[in-house]
Amino acid sequence: MLPAPVTAARLAEETGVSLRSLYRDIESLRAAGARIEGARGYGYRLVEDISLPPQTLDRLEIEALVLGMAEVRHMGDAALARAATSVLAKIGATLPGTGEQQLFHAISRVYRPEPRYAPDLDMETIRHACWRERAVAIRYADEAGAVTERTILPLAIVYTQRRLTVLAWCRLRQAFRMFRADRIESARVTAESFRPRRAALLRDYLAELESGD
Repeated sequence: MLPAPVTAARLAEETGVSLRSLYRDIESLRAAGARIEGARGYGYRLVEDISLPPQTLDRLEIEALVLGMAEVRHMGDAALARAATSVLAKIGATLPGTGEQQLFHAISRVYRPEPRYAPDLDMETIRHACWRERAVAIRYADEAGAVTERTILPLAIVYTQRRLTVLAWCRLRQAFRMFRADRIESARVTAESFRPRRAALLRDYLAELESGD
């Protein structure tokens, strides 16, 4: 016997997203092959489908997942927050009944009155440059407030306890450098590609950090 349909309002409340986001996520799941019956005003029900097998996560794994995604939502990065919410909704749709309830009613919570990171810079620019392996032209203010214009090869974004940092190769200094996101005044992705060197450069930078050179 199939479970009764669940209303969109309840799903949105349980997952902590807006109705608009929920409808979008349902369409994304359907596009990925999930068989979801129902419609607005009626309710939704996931039908078993071989393209989306049930997840076999135990209770502690579910708690870890919820806690991790909650931490991401509190980072202060709107794009990552939306992605974290979408991840939970998609995984919840593949869990059997008990697991789905554990996901929606997890005992682990994250409380942060203020976002951990709130840079003025749109981090999507840096993320896309990393993925596409494109050089970025930036204006950067040092600790004394002096501003320089540089071209960097972005390698990774590091979330430390206190700040958000971009690891990169700096053309100006001809060396690996860490750039604090809160000091990057502007960033523009250029047409210059450094593909496929990002993985190798990052590996060399991490080795340099570990050696203390």
